[in-house]
Amino acid sequence: MDSRPEIARAAAEAAARQSYGKLVAWLAARTRDVTAAEDALADAFAAALERWPKSGVPEKPEAWLLAVARRRRVDAVRRRLTQEAARDHLKLIAEEMEARMTDEELPDERLRLMFACAHPAIEPGVRAPLILQTVLGFDAATIASAFLVSPATMGQRLVRAKTRIRETGIPFRVPERAELGERLGAVLEAIYAAFAEGWSDPVGTETQRRNLATEGIWLGRLVVTLMPQEPEALGLLALMLFAEARRTARRSAEGDFVPLAEQDCDLWDRALIDEAEALLSHAAMSGVVGRYQLEAAVQSAHAARRLTGRTDWPAIRALYDALFSIVGSPVVAINRAVALAETEGAVAGLAALYVLGDDKRLNEYQPYWAARAGLLARLGQAPQATEAYDRAIGLERDPAVRRFLQGKRAALRN
Repeated sequence: MDSRPEIARAAAEAAARQSYGKLVAWLAARTRDVTAAEDALADAFAAALERWPKSGVPEKPEAWLLAVARRRRVDAVRRRLTQEAARDHLKLIAEEMEARMTDEELPDERLRLMFACAHPAIEPGVRAPLILQTVLGFDAATIASAFLVSPATMGQRLVRAKTRIRETGIPFRVPERAELGERLGAVLEAIYAAFAEGWSDPVGTETQRRNLATEGIWLGRLVVTLMPQEPEALGLLALMLFAEARRTARRSAEGDFVPLAEQDCDLWDRALIDEAEALLSHAAMSGVVGRYQLEAAVQSAHAARRLTGRTDWPAIRALYDALFSIVGSPVVAINRAVALAETEGAVAGLAALYVLGDDKRLNEYQPYWAARAGLLARLGQAPQATEAYDRAIGLERDPAVRRFLQGKRAALRN
């Protein structure tokens, strides 16, 4: 043991980063009470921060924390002890548990916890925040800031979701193969939602959002580690890595927005791209094609520009055709229309966009109006293009993207 305070604090922080979700999952899986598990573990970490600087870091910090949290959860008598007696009690049970527990005896229940958090009985909008809190330990205020709601609202949503897990007896288990599709899809969707929130801060100036992108990738890696042959899990991780690889290139040195087609390929992170390509190849070996694999394949086609010097739009259009047949979302349809414009001309692309015009959800969706404006401009329809640019500019929150669109509109007028 090393009793230096800084070593103890570092050990506690490392244990929180590496084992928080694992310990919460182990505790919650036995009672389906996520809140009680979090409270017990918080008490254990508080005890560690108090004791480890004085007595030294135990050889097995995870076992120590679990011992304290486990006793905290099941032994109501301990709460009635005096402060001094409690410290002695903590020491005794920690030594007892550490002596008879090895790391191998603590199964990794995090995937089961994620499936519980993403259960169909949980509201879709709270699944990603719930996973972030229970598996990664994010507090409600941090999650609320990233998802653009008040801390009080997010806190209430998380409490309701945890109560629902306990009261309805949502199982902590990986579903059987027959029901895996829907349930795994909910887990992957929640992870991707977390990543997307972080991805919306392209230069990483908002620390909380940047953490979400990083943690989304971490969660994706966790699922792949626990389900290494699941093609859609591999596809999602590949998709996130392709996107993350381009983070630096998304803004110029002056902070201006740079669209994908104009990005400097030399600024892309080739190590991440290579890893994503390997994951996508592994997923393809299963012979089962899904949404995330197709989305990752689109990004792979864009990434190939670093090797060929050109964008393979016919391949991208074919991939969007396949993706639209699976997902059928207007977002995919917009991207398909853009690819169609690159392969068959702006008239064909614009016609595909006009077909979507009856979908009222697109009235407030900036990419739809930006794509429409760009295609109208290519066809020389300046008044209509200007009107579409106005709509897109009014809907855009990112100042850099707004400046980019304003520049396009100004060039059109000139």
